[in-house]
Amino acid sequence: MKPLSVLTAASIGQISVRAFISPKPAGIAAVHLGSRSRLPNLKSTSVISSNEDLLPGIEAINANNLDLFKSLEALRKQDEFRYYSVDILASCEYMPQELFECYTQSCEIYPVDEDEVPETIREIDMDEAGFELDGWGRWDMPSSDYYDTEMFPEGYTNYDGSEVWNFIHNRICFQEFDFDDDHWKADYNKAVSGLHSMISAQVIQGIQEKLDGGEEFEEDEIWRDPKAEFARRLSPEGETPLALENLYFCFMLMLTAVSKARDRLYNDMKSGKVSMDTSNDLRHILESPLLVEPTVDIAFTRLKARAIKDSDSSDALWEARMRTRELLRIMNCVQCNKCRLHGKISVMGLSTALQILLGRTGKGGDPTHIHRVELAALMATLHKCSRALKFCQKMHAS
Repeated sequence: MKPLSVLTAASIGQISVRAFISPKPAGIAAVHLGSRSRLPNLKSTSVISSNEDLLPGIEAINANNLDLFKSLEALRKQDEFRYYSVDILASCEYMPQELFECYTQSCEIYPVDEDEVPETIREIDMDEAGFELDGWGRWDMPSSDYYDTEMFPEGYTNYDGSEVWNFIHNRICFQEFDFDDDHWKADYNKAVSGLHSMISAQVIQGIQEKLDGGEEFEEDEIWRDPKAEFARRLSPEGETPLALENLYFCFMLMLTAVSKARDRLYNDMKSGKVSMDTSNDLRHILESPLLVEPTVDIAFTRLKARAIKDSDSSDALWEARMRTRELLRIMNCVQCNKCRLHGKISVMGLSTALQILLGRTGKGGDPTHIHRVELAALMATLHKCSRALKFCQKMHAS
């Protein structure tokens, strides 16, 4: 692994990580929707932030993410990790909305033919479907409608999800905690903000791919410059100075959760729950050095220490479980069907990670109790974060 000093912005696929560590914002709104003020030159300051302990983990990710991304790209093509039964027609229950039908090819999706989804996947999903009153997540009940994320990958659709994101950050996230507060609720907010950063990176990458493909923009498409959108949405000097730091933080949690689920995944391979081809791809991922890198675990270590530091903290974890369920339900307010599909998968991935890392008491959950769709969403969200950081590294170096 290269030392931090040589991981400069000019390096191919690398990032100057200190540029992503910013001072403490005024409050939760600044975690993802806040301050537009320009950051100081952090290299000249003696105190970077209370999150400087994340820097070694960021270095490790920068050095190893490309190899992991290649393995995740192969895995997403496998049946077990590409088919999801989702209620695309569910109603929004959180805000009044005008009926909006998405007729454009970019945002519309349709279910695959029934014979395309292996019967074993349908049977497992039906067998595992259930209701837990105080669970970490509540996935849509399986039906005959399955959607293929390989046929309908994430990307740019020109959909403006700001109304939904404003609701998430201002109504679902914890409002009474600042960014660097010594509490697991502040870490929860960072993880949700990191998920937002990941989706922003997907949008910007989609704009770049549209330009590279020579496609014309419609008159109502106002986001046309990927560099300008990257600077606005994700750079330390943009609207969300902490966006990339939060993306790294979220990715670290995802990596640690997958690491803790390795025995479960190996058992699924041995038992034949996943195919031989899928097992080969999955094995490459589970052998990634990032899953055993102590510096990557620092995000989880801090989250867990704060969650179990006293009875008041651990007893309040029901508030996190309630919020992850609300995050899944607010996705029904997304009026772009492709965005809704990938939003639900991403939130379920984060929910599954928190379920594994914290469980009900803060001491961790049992990965053997995780459902197929939860594991699939976990690996899919790991891929989304890896892909987002790969693109951010490219944009930062350009």
